[in-house]
Amino acid sequence: MITRRTVALVVLLIAAGWLALRGLPRWFEPAPQAPPSPSVAPVEGLGPKIKARLFYVADDGEHLVGVERDVPYSNQTAEQARAILQAQLAVVSAPLVSAIPTGTQLRAVYITPEGEAYVDLSRDIATAHPGGLVNEMLTIYTIVHAISVNLPAVTTVQLLVDGKEVDTLAGHVDLRRPLPKHLQLVLGP
Repeated sequence: MITRRTVALVVLLIAAGWLALRGLPRWFEPAPQAPPSPSVAPVEGLGPKIKARLFYVADDGEHLVGVERDVPYSNQTAEQARAILQAQLAVVSAPLVSAIPTGTQLRAVYITPEGEAYVDLSRDIATAHPGGLVNEMLTIYTIVHAISVNLPAVTTVQLLVDGKEVDTLAGHVDLRRPLPKHLQLVLGP
């Protein structure tokens, strides 16, 4: 005869097993590092620069356009990705329109030897997002393209929010896996 206690024990064991399988890999990942303090950030105008292609909302509101900008140079891929993303997140003036919500901060960037980039952004990317499928696609692929187009070593980009994996930013685009380039969203070369 099966008792309530036996059923409760079986349910508890199943739940513990599921949590261990789902959460265990995350427990052993390195903790995201805090971004460098502003006192050690590169000073504008100093040091070598490279031309990077940054992405902004096209006039049709449904695509991205690439714009070349100078960004600080680094011989380290992750640091170069950080410099490019910092430039991409910077406030822009008209006629350019950023697809990234104002206030979004870059927390960390990791690049694996296999070319997977992990980009950790502040929660503003989701909480300040205007919503809608097109807006969400433009936001996500602005970030994906900023580093995958400029850094050939980067093949896919996984977005994180406040150091955690998220299913989506605004309910439309699946972010549970790293994303490759989607250049059909970009007008022009």
